[in-house]
Parts: sequence; structure tokens; C-alpha cells
Amino acid sequence: MKAPRIAIVGAGPGGLCAANLLHRAGWPVTVFEGDAAFDARDQGGTLDLHPDGGQLALAKAGLLEDFLAVARHEDQGQRVLDHATGAVLREEIPEEGTGDRPEIDRVLLRQLLLRPLGEGVVRWGESVDAVLSDDSGAHFLRLRDEVAGPFDLVIGADGAWSRVRSALAEQQPTYTGVTFVELWFSQVDERHAALSERVGRGSVFSLHDGAGLFAQRNGGGAIRVYAAFRSRESDTDRPDKALAGITLAELRTRFEGWSPALLDLIDKADRIAAIRPIVALPVDFRWTHKPGLTLLGDAAHVMPPMGEGVNLAMLDAAELAESLIGAADWRQATAAYELAMLERSNRIASETREAFAQWFSAEGAQSLLAHMDQRRAGE
Repeated sequence: MKAPRIAIVGAGPGGLCAANLLHRAGWPVTVFEGDAAFDARDQGGTLDLHPDGGQLALAKAGLLEDFLAVARHEDQGQRVLDHATGAVLREEIPEEGTGDRPEIDRVLLRQLLLRPLGEGVVRWGESVDAVLSDDSGAHFLRLRDEVAGPFDLVIGADGAWSRVRSALAEQQPTYTGVTFVELWFSQVDERHAALSERVGRGSVFSLHDGAGLFAQRNGGGAIRVYAAFRSRESDTDRPDKALAGITLAELRTRFEGWSPALLDLIDKADRIAAIRPIVALPVDFRWTHKPGLTLLGDAAHVMPPMGEGVNLAMLDAAELAESLIGAADWRQATAAYELAMLERSNRIASETREAFAQWFSAEGAQSLLAHMDQRRAGE
């Protein structure tokens, strides 16, 4: 069967991973991305790629060795701190050479995935407004200045608010009731030595009574902090609009009674970088299969940020690409991919939502420690 004309919407890790495998097999593919360039905006925090997730996908794309050469193997430590005293409740620091979840900054991962594609595969600055279809089953992408197509297969890798998903289902993500306020620290070793030491080589977690402070070391001497708490607009299920203009001083009031050492993660921040209401799709979300349209990653199963999202997206991408390449009928392969992918993602989404709710409950710290115990037991 002739290779289909493929459009991938979204140049995140999932979309670019799929593009790599398809491009490597000689299949024509075009990626449409709203960002003006690979580094046009901040890509978010650091990522830990799991051996059975992101790393497996990179291996299938022939990029695992490149990843291991640039990943931060030294930043895999985890500390849990008591909210009131700042004392260490749990510390897990892999011995040198034993950690299997190295970290990488998102922009560096994007560069790594772009390198094999060459010029012209990704169309930057092309936001997709809608997916259109004609009576023949061909699909088109409505962009700002044109309609691109026809395409035989459109892969939606365009995140939580996916335009491709809107062509398949009416369901949109809903607010979980928790908002993350992202703060940045730069040159931490020089400017904030004590704070740098407290965060260590990896991540710090502290939870109490529906709120949390999380800090993660990034590359380039940076640390990102997420101040998280439950918040809703009065009598609604929507995020509190007043958070849009929150200041560091106002943010601090949500953490009264916390250790001064932990409050430094707010007080000494360079700035507030983003307000992120955490949204999710229903844990049992599915759509009616439509030939020529499919989804991967957050477009298919956005869930709270518990370390699974990027790994699932890249695994989805690798499995979809391999199914297409190896199939006698790519249409049947797409339908089979969706069934297997959704069975996996529905299960993980259910586990993630349950753990996230526990983290932001009155027993947050205890549930976090139990979660770490469960993960260790499963390794």
C-alpha cells in the first residue's frame, strides 16, 4: 500500500518522535507547529525519561545514545521535606552510574529530535485552527493564511487543547481544582548557594494540607519552583481569575506556617514565570474512530503532572509510527493503535488522578512517601 500523506500537528516530544520514526522509514510527513522557532518560547521544566517510556521511544528512533550523551545523569535525586521545619523526611539519591531516569531540559530534547529531520519537515509559526474533511475522506488543516492539504492521515500531537481532538470529540479537559504557580531562579549556585544546596542534585517536594512546593534543578544553573494549591472561582469549577495577577507577596500568604527555608523558594525567586491551572481529561476518555485522524500524548489523555505525560506521549508516538510502517493497511493499524494506547492511558490516568488527589489532601506528605515506596517496590 502506498504511504499516506501525513500531517502531524504539534512539535512537542510526541509529535517530533513520531516524525522521526516515519521520516527514518522514508514516509512523507509534515509537522505544523505554532511556535515561531524551536526556542521561541519557554518550553517548561526538566523531564525525566523512563527506560520503558521516553528512552524506549528514543531507542526506536535511533536517538537513545544521543540522549544519554547530553542528559543530566547527576540530577536524579529526590528529597521530601517537612513543610513546618524543612527537615528531610526522605532522601533518595542514586549511586553514581545506577540511576535510570536521567533529566533533560525540554528545549534540548526538542533540538535532539529536530536534528535528524532536516529543513522543511517542520513548518514553524503555523498554528492549526481547525481540521476539515471532505467527502472523499481527505483531511485539511485550516491555518492563519491558508488551508493546507490534502492529507490522508492527521496525527494530533497538539496538547491539552488539541484542535485535532475537536474534530473527533466534543470533550475538553476540565480543571482539577489545583493551580501551579511557576517561579524561576537563575544562577542559583552563585546567587542562592543555600537554596541550591537545599534543592540538591534533582528535585525537592513538600506537601501539606492541600498545598505543595516543588523545586527541580534544570540545566544552565537554573531552578524552577512550582507553588501549588487548591483554588477555584467562587461556586464554580473554574480556576480563580484573581490568580492571573498574583504577586510573590500574595503567593506567600498561601503558605503561612511553612518553614522559612521553604518560603525562600518563593521569597527569593527572580519572578513568577507562569500560572498553570492543572487540567485533565476524564480517565475513561475515548472517541469514536474516524479514518485518517488520530491522537497521541496530551491530546489523547492529558492528566496531572506526575512524571508520566512526556513518557506516554513519546511511547504513543513510537508505537503509532511502528504500527503504520509495519502494516499492510495503515488505516487498520491506526484503529488498532488507538485501542491499545487508550487501554494503557486510561489505566495510568486513573492511577495518576488518584495519586494527585491524595497529594493535595490533608494527608499529602504521607501519600507522597507512600507513592515513593510503591514506585520503589515496583522497580
